[in-house]
Amino acid sequence: MTIPSNPSALSPTELAARVRGHFAASADLKTAAAPVLAEPLARAIALMAQCLGAGGKVLACGNGGSAADAQHFSAELLNRFEIERAPLAAIALTTDTSTLTAVGNDYAFELVFAKQVQGLGRAGDVLLAISTSGNSANVMAAMRVAKQAGMSIVALTGNGGGKMAALIGEGDVQICVPHTMTARIQEVHLLSLHCLCDGIDTLLFGAKS
Repeated sequence: MTIPSNPSALSPTELAARVRGHFAASADLKTAAAPVLAEPLARAIALMAQCLGAGGKVLACGNGGSAADAQHFSAELLNRFEIERAPLAAIALTTDTSTLTAVGNDYAFELVFAKQVQGLGRAGDVLLAISTSGNSANVMAAMRVAKQAGMSIVALTGNGGGKMAALIGEGDVQICVPHTMTARIQEVHLLSLHCLCDGIDTLLFGAKS
């Protein structure tokens, strides 16, 4: 694909209006999503806090922007969120390029997360499975392995949950953003991750607002 030689000539005023539209759409979705997501987020917070308080860990995975979200969440737990506290056990399965490329080359890209869950996951751990579409094959493969290992799943999705919705079992939690646009879903995913971090800190360390 080539870059257009004559891009659309929008004025600074028109571009600013477009930007304001994105801010408004994002704010509107967050407001609309709050009553839908508050209860599943509260259940996910309790599930993760119980896991971490018992010495377990959270494994997180996703592709593209969702991979960045998995790493963001892991960093907030391992380092800190808003309060000084002990590190919490979290691993982003998206960061080890040697493992990712070895599994992708020797087996299949679909298994890049599942193989790591098989090796690192233990009963009582939690898998944070992130996909804006809900249809990421490698994330779903990781979910299947997690269930076999006795792990619980917190699925962060959009688009009605996609195919991942069918893999949510008793004791799991699905946090499904009520939207279809990737950018809007990811914006609510980030807010949801911060809610998870705050809630975990509150339950385990008594964080104050």
